[in-house]
Amino acid sequence: MLQVKNQKINIFENEVSLFIKREDLSHPYISGNKFRKLKYNLIEAKNQQKTILLTFGGAFSNHILAVAAAGKENDFKTIGIIRGEELKDQVNNNLTLLKAQEFGMVFDFVSREEFRNKNNSCFIEKLTEKFQDFYLIPEGGTNEFAVKGCEEILTEPDDDFDFICCAVGTGGTISGLINSSKNCQKVLGFPALKGDFLQDDIRKFANKNNWELITDYHFGGYAKIDEKLIHFINDFYIKYSIPLDPIYTSKMAFGVIDLIEKGYFPPKSKILLIHTGGLQGAKGMNEVLKKKKLTQINIHV
Repeated sequence: MLQVKNQKINIFENEVSLFIKREDLSHPYISGNKFRKLKYNLIEAKNQQKTILLTFGGAFSNHILAVAAAGKENDFKTIGIIRGEELKDQVNNNLTLLKAQEFGMVFDFVSREEFRNKNNSCFIEKLTEKFQDFYLIPEGGTNEFAVKGCEEILTEPDDDFDFICCAVGTGGTISGLINSSKNCQKVLGFPALKGDFLQDDIRKFANKNNWELITDYHFGGYAKIDEKLIHFINDFYIKYSIPLDPIYTSKMAFGVIDLIEKGYFPPKSKILLIHTGGLQGAKGMNEVLKKKKLTQINIHV
């Protein structure tokens, strides 16, 4: 049973009401949108009588860890195709990969050039020859089954909100939110990656037009972070006792609060932020920050 609640954040600009849906509380390892994305994929894999789950991800991928944990809990073998051959000898120093390995995941490390072919039929055929009959879950988990799961994030009490806001990676979560939102609601997505290329990916799954991508809060791109965002994460935790991950939700929360202060939202708007989990990534990010002699992310998860 999901233990999800909407937690109020005290913002006093323009009488705006701000709440955050704590999807991060759903599971210690299959948290937030990963739980939603994998739910119907696991059912489909069982329906197809598959015994192996194969997916793709990078060094600190929330998705890789979630698939490994879900496989362990649901009696699937799991295979992770990992971007970066140099990581092969660094597993013991990578908390994400190490934990996924503890859950039984087998890794296949490929070059960044090879990894770009992850959607190529010839590349998939080679993986099939190597690993036999597996159920393939795309990088980030986004497919029709993932969107179906993400449609369940919003529930009846959320009908009262004027704006639904979420971070965007591959587009699956926001597509589900769009589909289950009310026509009178506006869904705002905050991409963690540079560029505006996600529009077409979202349109493949979304069945409404009540959405918009806000592309100004990526902080340099995927897995990029600076002192301003680090201080925001730490201050947010001190103020509200809510931990934010450095890759996705923190950038979205920063963006929403910045827009509130700039008067973007009409007075008395009710806004719901979706916390998509991924908090395990903070530990790996702190290792990177330590090497760069930057401030550490100080949250407890």
